[in-house]
Amino acid sequence: MSEMKDFNSEVHPDWCPGCGDFGLLSAMKKAFPLLNLEPHQIMTVSGIGCSSNLPGFINTYGLHTLHGRALPIAQAVKLANHEMTVIAVGGDGDGYGIGVGHLVHAMRRNIDMTYLVMNNSIYGLTTGQTSPTSGLKMKTKSTPFGNPELPLNPLTLALGSGCSFVARVYTGHVQQLIEVMKKAIEHQGFALVDTFSPCVTFNKINSHDFYKQRVKDINKNGHDPSDIFAAFREATCEAYIATGIFYQNERPCYEATEEETLREPLYKHRLGLTTEQQDQLVAEFL
Repeated sequence: MSEMKDFNSEVHPDWCPGCGDFGLLSAMKKAFPLLNLEPHQIMTVSGIGCSSNLPGFINTYGLHTLHGRALPIAQAVKLANHEMTVIAVGGDGDGYGIGVGHLVHAMRRNIDMTYLVMNNSIYGLTTGQTSPTSGLKMKTKSTPFGNPELPLNPLTLALGSGCSFVARVYTGHVQQLIEVMKKAIEHQGFALVDTFSPCVTFNKINSHDFYKQRVKDINKNGHDPSDIFAAFREATCEAYIATGIFYQNERPCYEATEEETLREPLYKHRLGLTTEQQDQLVAEFL
């Protein structure tokens, strides 16, 4: 049985001290053993950004891909070997900006994987520009007179796009994050976990203190995750910042609807070619 230390990487995280991403990384290392997962059973896929360096900081299979393109590659991994537990990770710029088109289609497709978004409402890697979740009138390097655009709400986007598991957690509340992450990975379908992960260097507004004073665990207050209308209400609540599992719908995942093709992982499928035909095909590319 695996232990937390089995997921320690030889590469030390280079995030700024106090970065919220440390909380997510810690929660992942604690959640995997609780799910009886071994390092070789997990693939971690990321895009580009501070948070997308995470696959190098955890001992699993990993891919550091292109900006906004983590989800297409993660889905390909899952379809090629759906015995793997596939986790995509990234930031709000990567996932909700350049990658938002991929996100919408991944959610409606409902492939069995988990997407952990470290949402700090700023572009941290490029030193502090407005991101899709930056607040209205927020002053940044790219909006010195204030952000003129309304922030994107990832939860209402997910709920309206057919996502079968929608959750949000603050990374400073590691125990809640572990519990939500476990349920997201166990869920048979696409799971989005939006995590408030403060950037202590470039976003002085959405700080750790900001979230500690405002977040509220709705699962402790009787919220029904099967009620999509209640999920929308909590996702748009202005009295507090709701966290927890907003919505869960156990509809068939993509793999279950393609049973004939995906009865066994694609990498195990026979090519249907003779040895001579295989050699000839390979020779054409040499």
